[in-house]
Amino acid sequence: MTFDAVATREGKWWMVSIPAIDGLTQARRLSDAGQMACEYVAAALEVPLEDVGVEVTVDSVGDVDGIVSTLEQIRKERVEAEALEREATIAASNLAKRLALQHVPLRDIGTVLGVSHQRAHQLVNY
Repeated sequence: MTFDAVATREGKWWMVSIPAIDGLTQARRLSDAGQMACEYVAAALEVPLEDVGVEVTVDSVGDVDGIVSTLEQIRKERVEAEALEREATIAASNLAKRLALQHVPLRDIGTVLGVSHQRAHQLVNY
């Protein structure tokens, strides 16, 4: 069974709320919040610890709000950046291959592309 938990910062502690069972526990470090919540749920429901899972989210800390939506945007942008990186690599490889077909040396291909001659070799053989 998996439960949702919400961690909020209070002083030096993370307060971890588990709404489904109206539970509240605390952890000194956020990295410990999930384990503390699991232990709380297991004790409260009298079930084995290994049967409990907890998803901890943090949506605000002090004046910092919207953490969840900001993280979703960051993840989305990283996926987009990875796709753009793949496209750029393919374009660079195509250019490197075209230059190689014109008998341009790898060192010069690297200079044109702004990469090392080793990377130029990789792009020619990509």
